[in-house]
Amino acid sequence: MTFKRDFKKQMVPEWEKDYMDYEGLKRILKEIKSSKQATQSRSLKHRLRLERAFSGIHLHGSNHEREGDIEDQDIEVKTLEVDGSKQLYKTDFQKPNEEGGEAEARLFQKLDEELNKVNAFYKDQVEAAMHEATLLSKQLEALVALRVKVKGPDSGMKQIVSSPEETVDQNHQQKDSIVGPEVDNVQQATRNNHDEEQEEAHNNYNKRDPLEILEHVKVNNVPQSPISAIKKAFTDSSDNELSLSKEDLRKTEEQLRLVFVEFYQKLLHLKDYSFMNLSAFSKIMKKYEKLTSRAASSAYMTVVDNSYLGNSDEVNFLLEKVESTFIRNFTHSNHKKGRKLLRQKTKTERHSITFFTGFFSGCFVALLVATILRITSQKLMKKQKGTFYMENIFPLYSLFGYITLHMLMYAANTYFWKHYQVNYPFLFGFRPGTELDYGEVFLLTTVHAVVALLCFLINLQLEMNPSNRHYKTATELVPLSLVVLVLLITFCPLNIIYRSSRFFFVRCLFRCLCAPLFTVRLPDFFLADQLISQFQAFRSFELYLCYYGLGEHSMRQEKCHSRGFYNVQYFIVGIVPYWFRLAQCMRQFYDERNINRALNGLNYLSTIVAMVLRTTFELKKGKIWKVLALVTSALAVVQNTFWDIVKDWGLLRKHSKNPYLRDKLIVPRKSVYFIAMVLDVVLRVSWMQLVFELDWSPLHKVAMITITSCLEIIRRGIWNFFRLENEHLNNVGNYRAFKSVPHPFSYYDEKYDDKDD
Repeated sequence: MTFKRDFKKQMVPEWEKDYMDYEGLKRILKEIKSSKQATQSRSLKHRLRLERAFSGIHLHGSNHEREGDIEDQDIEVKTLEVDGSKQLYKTDFQKPNEEGGEAEARLFQKLDEELNKVNAFYKDQVEAAMHEATLLSKQLEALVALRVKVKGPDSGMKQIVSSPEETVDQNHQQKDSIVGPEVDNVQQATRNNHDEEQEEAHNNYNKRDPLEILEHVKVNNVPQSPISAIKKAFTDSSDNELSLSKEDLRKTEEQLRLVFVEFYQKLLHLKDYSFMNLSAFSKIMKKYEKLTSRAASSAYMTVVDNSYLGNSDEVNFLLEKVESTFIRNFTHSNHKKGRKLLRQKTKTERHSITFFTGFFSGCFVALLVATILRITSQKLMKKQKGTFYMENIFPLYSLFGYITLHMLMYAANTYFWKHYQVNYPFLFGFRPGTELDYGEVFLLTTVHAVVALLCFLINLQLEMNPSNRHYKTATELVPLSLVVLVLLITFCPLNIIYRSSRFFFVRCLFRCLCAPLFTVRLPDFFLADQLISQFQAFRSFELYLCYYGLGEHSMRQEKCHSRGFYNVQYFIVGIVPYWFRLAQCMRQFYDERNINRALNGLNYLSTIVAMVLRTTFELKKGKIWKVLALVTSALAVVQNTFWDIVKDWGLLRKHSKNPYLRDKLIVPRKSVYFIAMVLDVVLRVSWMQLVFELDWSPLHKVAMITITSCLEIIRRGIWNFFRLENEHLNNVGNYRAFKSVPHPFSYYDEKYDDKDD
């Protein structure tokens, strides 16, 4: 991997514009190279004439002397003081009149601009990290006091001890702090001096009772369930008294532990930011030195290394202190466990995944061919049994087809997200190292498809064979058994079949069901959008409840569609997924006061109206219902298509540097975006074909519904890629590059804050 690709891969998306412009500097180097090549071609003949004239006599000087002279004469880097604290760097190129000197002077001007930009940004981020570390120290102080109150003084003392070396003197109670009182001067002071200062702060802390802290603290309650959310909505928000139960203490500890983990990850990003930018400056200067034979690299890199970016040690110091504090307070001094929680896991590819994926893919293709041959050989579509089978049994199995196709699209999404370096694990909030890559998702897809298709083929064989009449009832229990198996695996508490990912899905599904009682996160609304494209799967699941719950499978009768209760549920089930998104938009508008959230909610409201009228026309028929269904469906298609392309994808920007797209793009070929927009419009319009009741003989109406639903799932898969790409590049949903975990405690006494600071 080239440094350019590695540099881009390591970028934090939210900080992208604050990294050194490596590509811009390389473009200037190319200009210098082209001018040097032109100069060399003109001076080649002159050099040959000189060599012939002097008959091979060459003048050699000391390399060291030449390098020293050139370095002294080529550049002069000045350090300018601004406002007494901010340092700016300005480089004077001493040979601007030489051939190509103008481009070289422009290179050093660009280098200075980038160095000043990177230095200023890095210093601001470090100062913000220092301030956050101070706040975390106060949070930890409140947690220790709460532990003492709940569990007793002995348990609190174990956590207050600052380091293993200080356990000799356990008679002195010490404050557990991340930063000392002189944290701003840590770069000038030695570590020993800082430890002495922190020990003095601990001694001052001994003068007061740590339990007094609780008198100035309130708990920031975050609703963990719908019941708690409802209670919070109808209670006074100022009444947040400290709860002294062990369960609430455990929740508070867990929340603060997450805060520490995310803060540690941010520090690691800052450390990588410094390292990658220093490496970029070094690479550019080496290329310049190699291209021009000027020994300016050493002088300029000395300035870079002595700048705040290269010389600051606060981040490394904070990383050490946060790690030691976290291990001491949250893992009972278990270093291995503490480092495992703080540092992200890196997933390794396994050959067994590739092998089994290929094996089950082959099985799926073979079963699919066998199923198609079986249907065509018996001319199932032309028989009365085939009609009954398509209207009753086929929709039961189409549920698994929808799930399989959606999983296949997600596997393709993860592949392209990873290929184009979209940070989907962070955006979705997966625990580091537990996210499924495209190979694992594709393996699950093929296994699911093979099992579903095998059951379908067995059912078809028994159903169409006259000699198996006494197995009719048992035959129709096959799809029900498959549904039960899928549900058992999904909710299985055992640590098998990617339990972390299964439970993540279940939690997000629960939050969708309970909308708008929870604050909406990206995975919540993303899953709700997937459920919208699976509205036909919801109706297939309703058919399961009717077909097996009312005993239709044993009586071999088709009465589900004639039951009034079923038709009412048919209405409700069709709009349930859209209600999830509407409720989420209402909650987002309540939390953010952003008018775009309300407008997005109107889109889903119009779609609900269109779905109701479409379903009414499907059940009652009539020209009036058809016209109403067509008008509302067309309006919903126009609104949702506009929102997909303009809002969710961020495309069709007139004043963008990429005409009718957006400024930042990941896919190199711009035609891909135009093709995706056209496909989105076409697949949206295909959603309306059922309203027109077009005759697609010899396809059965159920088959047409299935095909249309599959096209909607494919459209959603395309939408997924560009929606997350836009989120990754532009943060359109206000999801930060770092998770914002709320602190569990709030200090509401300003005097206490001032004294503590």
